[in-house]
Amino acid sequence: MTKEELDQLSINTIRTLSIDAVQAAKSGHPGTPMALAPLVYTLWNRVMRFDPKDPIWPDRDRFVLSNGHASMLLWSILHLTGTQAVNAEYERLGTPSVALDDIRHFRQLGSKAPGHPEYHWVSGVETTTGPLGQGIATSVGMAMARQWLASRYNKPGFELFNYNIYAVCGDGCLMEGVGSEAASLAGHLGLGDLCWIYDNNHITIEGQTSITFTEDVAARFAAYHWNVLHVGDANDLKSIEDALAAFRQTKGKPTLIILDSHIGYGSPHKIDTAAAHGEPLGDDEVKLTKRAYGWPEDARFLVPDGVMKHFDDGIGVRGAEARQRWEALFADYRKQFPELATEIDQLQRRELPAGWDRNLPTFKADAKGIAGRDASGEVLNVLAQNIPWFLGGSADLGPSNKTTLKFAGAGDFEPGSPGGRNLHFGIREHAMAAIVNGLSLSKVRAFGATFFIFSDYARPAIRLSALMELPTLLIFTHDAMGDGEDGPTHQPVEQLLSLRAIPGLVVLRPGDANEVVEAYRCILQLRHQPAVIALSRQPLPTFDRGKYASAAGVARGAYVMADAPGGPPEIILIATGSEVALVVEAHEALTARGIRSRVVSMPSWDLFEHQPKAYRDEVLLPGVKARIAVEQGSELGWDRYVGSEGRVIGMKTFGASAPLKELQHKFGFEPDKVVSMAIEMLGRE
Repeated sequence: MTKEELDQLSINTIRTLSIDAVQAAKSGHPGTPMALAPLVYTLWNRVMRFDPKDPIWPDRDRFVLSNGHASMLLWSILHLTGTQAVNAEYERLGTPSVALDDIRHFRQLGSKAPGHPEYHWVSGVETTTGPLGQGIATSVGMAMARQWLASRYNKPGFELFNYNIYAVCGDGCLMEGVGSEAASLAGHLGLGDLCWIYDNNHITIEGQTSITFTEDVAARFAAYHWNVLHVGDANDLKSIEDALAAFRQTKGKPTLIILDSHIGYGSPHKIDTAAAHGEPLGDDEVKLTKRAYGWPEDARFLVPDGVMKHFDDGIGVRGAEARQRWEALFADYRKQFPELATEIDQLQRRELPAGWDRNLPTFKADAKGIAGRDASGEVLNVLAQNIPWFLGGSADLGPSNKTTLKFAGAGDFEPGSPGGRNLHFGIREHAMAAIVNGLSLSKVRAFGATFFIFSDYARPAIRLSALMELPTLLIFTHDAMGDGEDGPTHQPVEQLLSLRAIPGLVVLRPGDANEVVEAYRCILQLRHQPAVIALSRQPLPTFDRGKYASAAGVARGAYVMADAPGGPPEIILIATGSEVALVVEAHEALTARGIRSRVVSMPSWDLFEHQPKAYRDEVLLPGVKARIAVEQGSELGWDRYVGSEGRVIGMKTFGASAPLKELQHKFGFEPDKVVSMAIEMLGRE
């Protein structure tokens, strides 16, 4: 068999595995794999530096399937290349990442070939995709990470981080706003290590793209300062390879390759139609399509002899040689730069350097206090000096979020200075959160920031960080009505509840400066969970920790801050954030009246729920039914902590535009309101 015949046989194997898997599952998207099999074959078997035997070596090229509904492209190529599985502890398991049996059980429970690519589930998947636009936006973070890593660790003769990022996308990815946000920033930054391949097939679920999408994509990306290339035939392997080579020769700007394709290629009746997009071809059409490919019509899940060896001889040999050269280079690097080599080891395993929390501030008791955002800014600047690969920025709100890193040498990540620790995302919250995911997937410890109200713009990417179990950090300031005169458009109400509802996301709302410190101490130790920290705009009193319990209780999600003397509490007062000071004041007033109250600071529901039941019962005594929870957010969900006999002082409406004190009075966030409610509940005068 000639090389050209082997190429075509391999391409058709990808196509028919995809067709058969979708047909067996009775659901899925066969059309795009049928169209893009030549692209994926060329990219993997002729171009990419990727070792299937070690799919996590640091200098591998990255492949992102942003149009994740075409996941059978990825499952097919991972199987045919013999990519090996790796577990969460970075151990090579010696088993296939995707076995043929997984493909036979495409979209079924437990299969390593799920409906969309899942990072935490299948080795060889660089990021979870499915929500369109997320993959390409995340790839921008990967490209930024590559440039930052190269700036810090590459030395003359030691090009340790020199990989490229390839992202395949479709019309939907380019229509989604997050894709536009990310493309704009990538062009500004001149990310020459980034290549998007746009599957220009003119079809969406509702029909021809001409009904909604008629812009000049090439002109749009040229305006973004991208290098734009065009391949007119998705079956022309040489033209694809030439375009990819042109990308690798382009410096100082990202590349978009517009690839004209035919969705459902080979299907006599469904090619170039929406019917090929999101449903099985049907038994009769499958046979006709296989006949068009010169394939045995009745064969199912066929991998012909010679195909896997062809991949072994291509990407297998090339990838292994590239990895072995890198490992030898890194061994020499370790001898010359042992401290930097140790850093690389640590960041690749998501470990922290020794002394990472040294010099964290301790704030003295102060009735006037300090804003949560200001305390956060102090902590960030200490942590970033202790952890060299800790970096991040804001969506154009750095001076207000207090996230700017100001120590000597911090610098700005900009064209020509990719080693800067301050990232500037512009007013692009959604892309920012996706880019932070891409940075984290590259093992950099990254954060993003904006006002809490704008977390709504970032939420889809935050959800994916939880799904991927990434230790990302989003810093949200102006966490409640402290925004005052800006009014209800800028005053969060439902945002806390919304983020608490995301499985695996740790949400913290600290109540004073020392709780801010402990919140960061907790967050930085997370290896497989993302975190959100909600911080006040206005100063909050700093509690006397000689009188009240240590803020170290933050690590447990909730803790007893204060108890009244003279016996067990009659009522429990629970609060988060700025309302902790409010209930502490109410507690002191109740104590003066001879009413025994307990103050529980509860900065994180999630952390508290993961404590042993004995601890939770120790904090929230089951026998004490009189409970009041106070939070400047939606009341929903607090019933789990106050019970059927408890009360909640929270928000049932949107806020209003007025000075903060007027708002606190209007909505009942005052100590006297808590005191009167407690007296009423206890039947006391």
